[in-house]
Amino acid sequence: MGWLYVILYLVGWPIGVYGMFKKAGIAPWKAFIPFYNTWIICELCGISKVWFWLQLLPFAGQFITIWITIIFVMHFGRFSLIDHALTAIIPFVFLPYVGFSDKVRYIGPEGVKLYKKTTIREWIDALVFATVAATIIRTFIFEAYVIPTGSMEKTLLINDFLFVNKMSYGARIPETPISFPFVHNFMPFSTTQPSYSKAVHWPYKRLPAFTEVKRNDVVVFNFPAGDTIINEPGFGSAYPYYQVLRDVYHGDRQKLLAEHEILVHPMDKTDNYIKRCTAVPGDTLQIINTELYINGKKAYVPPTSQMEYLVTTNGNSFSDAYLRDELQVKLEPVNEGDVPEMEQENPNLYKFDVRAADIEKIRKLPNVVSVHYAIQNNKDLFPFYDHTDSSWTPDNFGPLWVPKKGATVTLTSKNIAIYRRIIHTYEHHTLEEQGDTFVIDGKKTNQYTFEYNYYWMMGDNRHRSQDSRYWGFVPETAIVGKASLIWFSWQDGPRWKRIFKSIQ
Repeated sequence: MGWLYVILYLVGWPIGVYGMFKKAGIAPWKAFIPFYNTWIICELCGISKVWFWLQLLPFAGQFITIWITIIFVMHFGRFSLIDHALTAIIPFVFLPYVGFSDKVRYIGPEGVKLYKKTTIREWIDALVFATVAATIIRTFIFEAYVIPTGSMEKTLLINDFLFVNKMSYGARIPETPISFPFVHNFMPFSTTQPSYSKAVHWPYKRLPAFTEVKRNDVVVFNFPAGDTIINEPGFGSAYPYYQVLRDVYHGDRQKLLAEHEILVHPMDKTDNYIKRCTAVPGDTLQIINTELYINGKKAYVPPTSQMEYLVTTNGNSFSDAYLRDELQVKLEPVNEGDVPEMEQENPNLYKFDVRAADIEKIRKLPNVVSVHYAIQNNKDLFPFYDHTDSSWTPDNFGPLWVPKKGATVTLTSKNIAIYRRIIHTYEHHTLEEQGDTFVIDGKKTNQYTFEYNYYWMMGDNRHRSQDSRYWGFVPETAIVGKASLIWFSWQDGPRWKRIFKSIQ
């Protein structure tokens, strides 16, 4: 349903504007040129071009576009609250009516001035209504999202702008409804000032879903381990609190709290992440020498996904032009957050981060002697067993069962590390551990029944992704929506081939 709404919006809005431009004496074909059409509307309505540029912002931009459209509709004599509501909520129906109905004519700026309310009052009313309407759309239907890192390359690129469909899995009722509009968890132009109030906190609820999260869906979710952060530059989700606690303070919370400012986010205000769902509730996953298995079978590998390989040569280097132009290998950072996709390890050894099809082309080059996976062996991984007790690494991981709502497990001293955070943090029970006996909510037991479904999320750029291998399961309470469509993409100018591309 959310996907259908986005399609109707993207098609119906310019069709309506086509008819409106024609009535206003503007070449109607201009309605079909993205962004140029709103530039024309700003000129017609006398709206400052500052607002045109502000609509390109990833979050607040959608409400500004709605406001610009409402102002444009007023220039056709449509001043009522219902007119503005229809413009904001179903523009793909109302704008074609305004553009093609014989009952509606273009009155222009002079006609707007003759209306009994002042122009400034009308603009303020339109701004307020657009803010409310956009907030409702952003909360319950779809939200714009921009890719900040390369963890999903080449499926998604840095500075891809997405529509995230919130209706697919059922939109969540906001847990923290009092917040600054159109920003997520921090105030504009701030990296430390929260944008929300905890004065009102609603329990987790979700509207009816059209579908469940499916294996291989590309999903946006709240970073589960981002509930507690070090609220200082350079930390946050980039260097998570729990990782700092393990690596630097060796579990000494009091010392960490004495030396850093800590902020605890509600679940719906932790940072947004985007990954591919590789395992759903009830699945058993295992990674063997970089290859992912689900329930004993090799998992789907997206053709656009990347992996790191070690390439040995005969001493001759590679053609930069071939790598850059033929294989689209980034030899140096292009966008903020980029890292090179080829690094020279020694005179005869290179590390490539490329697609499977690309490495096959590299393998056939005359200077290439051998190609092997670049196996990763670091061990700071979920569920954070003592390193002497675990052989799990990012490329040899599991087997691990993904918890399912209603399923019951027997808790032991060996597996409690897997379930401890679920019981205490995600499902809000007290937990005391006494060997192989546990006290949950004051009662001794070694059984636990899960209240929510859980998911396993991994990046398509597996070796350059901080994902479930590093912080564990994603509870259903953290699911935001399904990544559906790339509506814009930018790298030194628009990447036209990626605009309006569906996400697979």
